[in-house]
Amino acid sequence: MGKPRRVWFRLGQIAGLLAMAGLGLSDLQVGLIPSPGYAGDAIALVEVLTAIVVAIIWLPSHKQDSWKLAIQSIGLAVWSLLVTAASLTVAGSAGQAGSWGFAEAGGIIGLTMVVARRAPRRAVVPTLLCLGAALAVSPARATLSNPAELVSLSLVMLLAAAGSIGGGVYLRVQESGRAQAVRTVRSEQRAEFARDLHDFIAHHVTGIVVQAQGAKFIAETDPARAMLALEQIERAGAETMTAMRRMVGVLRDEKADPNAPLAPLAGIDELGPLIEGFSESAPPIAHLHLEGDHQGLPVEVSSSAYRVVMEALTNVRQHSVNPQVVDVWVRKTANWLLVRIADDGEPSRNTGPRDRAGFGIVGLQERVGAVGGRIQAGPGIEGGWVVDAALPISTEAAR
Repeated sequence: MGKPRRVWFRLGQIAGLLAMAGLGLSDLQVGLIPSPGYAGDAIALVEVLTAIVVAIIWLPSHKQDSWKLAIQSIGLAVWSLLVTAASLTVAGSAGQAGSWGFAEAGGIIGLTMVVARRAPRRAVVPTLLCLGAALAVSPARATLSNPAELVSLSLVMLLAAAGSIGGGVYLRVQESGRAQAVRTVRSEQRAEFARDLHDFIAHHVTGIVVQAQGAKFIAETDPARAMLALEQIERAGAETMTAMRRMVGVLRDEKADPNAPLAPLAGIDELGPLIEGFSESAPPIAHLHLEGDHQGLPVEVSSSAYRVVMEALTNVRQHSVNPQVVDVWVRKTANWLLVRIADDGEPSRNTGPRDRAGFGIVGLQERVGAVGGRIQAGPGIEGGWVVDAALPISTEAAR
């Protein structure tokens, strides 16, 4: 849960506590049990404790598909029904209008939304039926002499619960849709990594085979050249193994489509044509600044840098307001490849992360994180938008 969401969640918890506290004061003012005496006082105390238990179950954060939430909610519903039965026994048939536990009922209504959103799918319906039954009969604790009024109050409670359930179902569908979209993006990234890995391994293994064949023929006549070929084979093999270790982690949990089309790798060398095509299509104009020797970069680092620049330029085109210039810096240090994309556009009304279809940054984080790198995006100090990525070149930097 991100920090903004945590803040809103805490505010919601405070609002829920205040609402239940207000309803609890109404309970005490109206009277929780219409029959006086020790038994009535005991029932009133139990109802207060039940409302507290409702708050304890309702207000905390619950994990998705939480069986603990479902079991606690069913147990609460059964307990509430028992409290209603005990209240009817104490009050007898001469009860009068009063409070049936407004705080408890309000908390259960809120709990139905949490159950609809977070409980396991198989447990949602039976859990909600139990909570609905507890809500429907709870007005009988205070109103026994007028059946029509009892039915009306029960219907009002159930309608409120239905609205709460609708809200929970809506939030569940929204969250499920977003999670599915994120899984789709990650699956696409894994397939892309699989294609990149296939092309990279095929290229280097082919070179290794050719060098090994050449070394075999010249080993007897020219041992020096044979040793040089063996050194090249060793370097190519080490580079291939490093790339495989970095990239195969992304593919570990997903099977790539064996029939997926293979695309040529694009890397630092292809940034020039990418920038030219971007500038020629429409404003703004992009400038490429290269620092350091970019030869010999690991293929997964070079291709990831290209993807970062491509996604950032796409977001400039879609989200920046009146940009004139986009600067792309690519700098190689001893251990890192640093990439920065900055535009001079005006601040957009949408201050959140620029994200094509809502998931472009998710894909980049997946890709950059797979090679041990970091990426962040946000408003620039002098305006516009800045994307920074750091991609490790050496094994030590990736740790």
